[in-house]
Amino acid sequence: MYNKLIDIITSQNPSIRDQAIDPICQRATLKELLAFCEELEAFRRKTDNLYHRVRALFFLYCIHKFHLPKKLESQLTTPNQEKIKIPYAGYIHFLNRRFEEAIEAFLRVQSIHGPNDGLCSALSAAYYRLGFQTLADQVKRTVRTVPGNQWMFRTGHPKDHPLRIRQELLAKPKNGLFPILRERTPVRMDLSHSGWSDIFFLAMDFPEGARVLNVSIDLSVIGRDKSPSPPVEAWLRVIDEPIIRLTSVDLGCTADLHTVNDVFDFARDYLGLLKAALIASGIVPPGLEGSGTHLSELFEQIIGPGLGLELVSCVHNIPKGSRLAVSTTLLASLITVCMRATGQAKHLTGPLSEDERRLVLARALLGEWLSGSGGGWQDSGGLWPGIKLITGVPAKPGDPEFGVSRGRLIPTHKVFGPEEVPPAARKRLQESLVLVHGGLAQNVGPILEMVTEKYLLRCEREWQARLQMAEIFDQIMEALKNGEIHRLGNLTTINFFQPIQTIIPWATTYYTELLIERTQTLFGDQFWGFWMLGGASGGGMGFIFSPKAKPRALEAMLEIMMQTKRELQYAMPFAMDPVVYDFSINEHGTIAELREGEHALMPEGYYTLHVPKILRSQTKLSSHRRIELEMFANACRTHPEFTYTIQALFNRLFPKLETEPQEKQSLPQLLQQLGFDHLQHEQIRADLRAGRIGLVQNRLPISTKIEDARPDDVHDLRYHIPESFQQRGLESIANGELAVVTLAGGVGSRWTQGAGVVKALHPFCKLAGRHRTFLELHLAKTKRLAALTQTPIPHVITTSYLTHNPIEEFLTRVNYYGYTGPALLSPGRSIGLRLVPMVRDLKFMWEEMPQQLLDEQQQKVRESLRQALINWAQTLGEGSDYTDNVPSQCLNPIGHWFEIPNMLRNGVLLKLLQAYPNLKYLMVHNIDTVGADANPAILGFHILANKAMTFEVITRRLDDRGGGLARVNGQLRLVEGLALPREEIE
Repeated sequence: MYNKLIDIITSQNPSIRDQAIDPICQRATLKELLAFCEELEAFRRKTDNLYHRVRALFFLYCIHKFHLPKKLESQLTTPNQEKIKIPYAGYIHFLNRRFEEAIEAFLRVQSIHGPNDGLCSALSAAYYRLGFQTLADQVKRTVRTVPGNQWMFRTGHPKDHPLRIRQELLAKPKNGLFPILRERTPVRMDLSHSGWSDIFFLAMDFPEGARVLNVSIDLSVIGRDKSPSPPVEAWLRVIDEPIIRLTSVDLGCTADLHTVNDVFDFARDYLGLLKAALIASGIVPPGLEGSGTHLSELFEQIIGPGLGLELVSCVHNIPKGSRLAVSTTLLASLITVCMRATGQAKHLTGPLSEDERRLVLARALLGEWLSGSGGGWQDSGGLWPGIKLITGVPAKPGDPEFGVSRGRLIPTHKVFGPEEVPPAARKRLQESLVLVHGGLAQNVGPILEMVTEKYLLRCEREWQARLQMAEIFDQIMEALKNGEIHRLGNLTTINFFQPIQTIIPWATTYYTELLIERTQTLFGDQFWGFWMLGGASGGGMGFIFSPKAKPRALEAMLEIMMQTKRELQYAMPFAMDPVVYDFSINEHGTIAELREGEHALMPEGYYTLHVPKILRSQTKLSSHRRIELEMFANACRTHPEFTYTIQALFNRLFPKLETEPQEKQSLPQLLQQLGFDHLQHEQIRADLRAGRIGLVQNRLPISTKIEDARPDDVHDLRYHIPESFQQRGLESIANGELAVVTLAGGVGSRWTQGAGVVKALHPFCKLAGRHRTFLELHLAKTKRLAALTQTPIPHVITTSYLTHNPIEEFLTRVNYYGYTGPALLSPGRSIGLRLVPMVRDLKFMWEEMPQQLLDEQQQKVRESLRQALINWAQTLGEGSDYTDNVPSQCLNPIGHWFEIPNMLRNGVLLKLLQAYPNLKYLMVHNIDTVGADANPAILGFHILANKAMTFEVITRRLDDRGGGLARVNGQLRLVEGLALPREEIE
């Protein structure tokens, strides 16, 4: 058995190497599984092959996460037999990313006390993180050793800097303004990514399966822009101050940097991408990090005394989450303009050569690592022109990857000429494809992790889906070359609904499938197919129609998306209103131009951002600024592209007065309506500022005696439930003694990674082939129990100011999901006004409490962000009211404890007791506790135990933090983690 697992890892035979381990583990006994783990642990420590080691780590993760706990549970036959102990020393190693030491600590305890569910959770988490850290470290090493990147890590002093600004950018014409270098870059859309095959880890291990069909496109918004153009622009010029001035026009953010350390401070503002470009292009090389050098000293070497650089980014009408790789494209565009300016490209203007594009790609990978982000290598596809096939490449002798991974980091790009994809085929694609942004925003990082995990484990269904995608890829390429767009649409639809969702069900959303369904209903056989862009659906998407139907579809798709968004606006994480794009294939790739003389002006949005700032803060202008503003004023009178800039500038300088009554309530109105207690609020503020309350004060005294709960404190009902419990519970329900209370006052959820949706309405999962909301799930459980007992069961849904109206409107629209029993909403009657945090509390949380360290670069970003938050709190005033936002974001529901008292205050409990005089018991649960159920046997146990309250508790795993069941000074308590006097107690 053991040899089978090792063979899977080491075999050169694909039929063996690509086997899944799940069937083997399912057949194995507990003893055999433990032997597997012991042998895999020894193997991964001694092997020199990186990917063998990583795969062994993921095998160990899989066994401890999914298989050992099941085998251990099957061995438990009596209550309280299970003893969960996770050593604190190992936990601290885990938090500090010392995963090897953590694994040793966990295994040492296991060797003494044997395996248990808690240790399995700890080991699985440590193996998982060590596996990804090993992969990430290898990619970082490879990025640093790519030819063209090495010198930047060796440059440790400004005098060693080899780059110089090109003379063309230093030549002042008669008007005295330095020329501007402008880079214009298309974005990429992918017809197929072969199952996210461009993820670095995957492509370097499976280069033969890493294939992407990628198209560079120009964009415009239908009804807003005249014609498609490259949507990503980077602008660079020399300025007469020895600083770096950064501006993001689309984000409305600007900053002046004075030292090298400022450049490496990524979280200080929203300009991290521009800073990463300066570093990755070599202008401020990584070797200078931490030197504290003033930029004046650096620029004296690169540009000349008293001079600096200005770098400006501008993205036109594409929001975050577009699935068009805007962030990576912008990074590549910024790096390109910086490299051109410093002589690292042969030509200052025009397109790049193939070697230069590949070098920019390598630098973009470096920039993504520096800024703590990352994606795949296809995202820089806009550097290349037209339609291209991007493929992984096996490593050869001489490559830095050779002997480490099967494939190279950098892929090859084959641009299809007119003989391979004829102009007629390109035209047909443009005549049929409607490109949209659905408005959803989603972080695809977890998706990429799941793809990597499933690839390394060769999960059966997912691996077969990957092979199916390879076949579909060939057919898509054939259909494109032949101009068979109807067939192409059918293939991309199959690709989305079958292999993509088999690998990652999360790639689809209820919103996406509703759009497809409604489009199909409206257009019938004139709708040819759906096309997912990038890593997930809901943002950038393609809908393929017959050419005759496309003009109608351009209007209809916007109506369909807007209507669907209105229905789901509280249920899904929308970042913007949907838009429909016009597009054209860009046949040039990224291209640059030099703007001189009267044309040496930044984009119009730059001036609406900078002119008010200049007028407010600068009483004396430099000659350069004065000349530029004179030229800008003249351009506003004569240049069509600046026609609307004056109006935009005046709107920014003199905001319009509200002439009509505001639709939404002001903060004071909301506070009054929602029953805000001003006296209590002021008492809390006074106590907080005086130090009488706070995170430190929330801790129990150090002398407090805290012990594990005793065996008889917990009644284990997993293995045997007396029939009398079940019978008593059913009798109680049939007698009308039970109501269900679902707590649904919150927004955001682990399911949406904190996005501000109404949690109760979020269609979080597909069950029986259809997306279901949390409310539907819980109402269905109550409906089932009511049918079982032939008794209507009241179901109360508690709400807050954030959720009441959306839930009421939604449930009315869906007719309460067919629930015919009594369903009542219980609106909140307690509200809190947010306070600016105390710095001492922030520092306590970040410095005193155990914290999960991040990857090196991500940790730098986090620390920078935390310092920015501390500065923000000090600037606004610690303990002051937080009012610097829309009113609804300044308030907060103040917790579950208030929900039952709310039922007294709002009259819901009175109505229940009047309608159901036998009511005695409430089953209370949080909305996203999907396993919660009004189980008759548990109810019967509660009744027969004659207790006031019964809580459900679970066995603890590594990620179960935040408190738990314990005896505090002899009393049984549910105690929160922040109240424990020492972290190791938990």
